[in-house]
Amino acid sequence: MTWTAPEVTRPSGDTAADERVLLPSLLAWHRGTFLHKLAGLTGEQLATASVPPSNLTLLGIIRHLAKVERIWFRLRYAAQDIEPLYDPGLGKDHDFEVLDATKAEEAYDILLDEIRLADEAAAGGSLDGTFDVGGNPFSLRMLYVHMIGEYARHNGHADLIRERVDGHKGA
Repeated sequence: MTWTAPEVTRPSGDTAADERVLLPSLLAWHRGTFLHKLAGLTGEQLATASVPPSNLTLLGIIRHLAKVERIWFRLRYAAQDIEPLYDPGLGKDHDFEVLDATKAEEAYDILLDEIRLADEAAAGGSLDGTFDVGGNPFSLRMLYVHMIGEYARHNGHADLIRERVDGHKGA
């Protein structure tokens, strides 16, 4: 049986909430939007490149977002003593370049785990609390803004790739 990405329900949130509620809610919506754009696709479809010469795929974005969730929330913000998701010695874009369609379900599950663990790492944190990124202070507030932008950018990529793969258009 061929694995396909499951249907998801995007969370809704209070659009007039204070920042401590609004920022995580908006990030959750963007995460859900990305997962929604994958729904119904097989591993082979997720590993299909957009338009040559680009090798950008939905599977590559899944792997990339899992890496980004881990780096920003767990390694940088929470300073957890964990290994990077992918070997940094394999290159900065390794997450985009390893596209084994038979491992799409595993990559999807890793993304879901990293999202859950990222939320746990940030739960209860002060938006004004800072952590170091390359010698510069970075607040949890800015981390949320950064991740919302990261997902928004890749949701746009996902729209274009999905349309190329099976003709499905945005939403």
